[in-house]
Amino acid sequence: MSANEYVKFWHDTTLSNLELLRATYVTHSFAPHAHEGYVIGVIEQGAEQFEYRRSRHIAPTGSIVFINPGEVHTGSSATDHGWTYRTLYPPVELLQRAVCDLAGRQRDIPFFAEPVVHDAEMMMEISLAHRAIEEQTSALEREARLLWTLARLIVRYADDHPRLRPLTKEHLGIQRVRSYLEENYAENISLAELASIAHLSPFHLLRSFRNQVNLPPHAYQIQIRITHAKQMLRMGMSCVDTALAVGFADQSHFTKHFKRIVGVPPGLYGGAHKKEQY
Repeated sequence: MSANEYVKFWHDTTLSNLELLRATYVTHSFAPHAHEGYVIGVIEQGAEQFEYRRSRHIAPTGSIVFINPGEVHTGSSATDHGWTYRTLYPPVELLQRAVCDLAGRQRDIPFFAEPVVHDAEMMMEISLAHRAIEEQTSALEREARLLWTLARLIVRYADDHPRLRPLTKEHLGIQRVRSYLEENYAENISLAELASIAHLSPFHLLRSFRNQVNLPPHAYQIQIRITHAKQMLRMGMSCVDTALAVGFADQSHFTKHFKRIVGVPPGLYGGAHKKEQY
């Protein structure tokens, strides 16, 4: 491997053993090979070239790459400086589940006809989902981001994709989910749990929740956690104890979300209230 190359490969057991890759390749060249599942990648820097379905394709910075299951392909740099990318390797059952959730009935697995597409919005969605899984955010956020991303990719780019069903006002189901999140804000809640509470499919829950609350469920959960964290910090609790008490896996995740929502780090916020007490 070249000195300028970097590879990180891992899998997430909570997401059907989803495999992920983040890498920079310069001189490396992939021999012809195929995957049992899908390949969905985003090119962050440089450009990749690859042989696929009897044609040569180039994926520049900002593009999305699709490889269907069982399809032989190669991969190498299209520039002297290599390419940096993030890739999801979702097993067939994940895409099958997503397309059936979209359609509300059993469907064949989706097929992506275009191997390279340019879609800034969906590239950002894929990157955010990939980063959330890499950073080991909450189970709810990882599940929600992945399902939302896969479903939207199917709707936009899969052949014979199902049409989205019209949104209906699921007030009672969404209210039950909101109440459950508020009462169990510190718990590691799954998307399946919330879907069961709402009596909706997971994707329909995500769409309805976003439509009515203007936030996805995991962001709503974080908002509630930060609200409780502010109360604890005002009472003099340490940042470490507060992070654990409201359900964050570690202090770094807590600090990141607290600053993003409140505008200042939790230590500064708590310290300001301590000064007021003297």
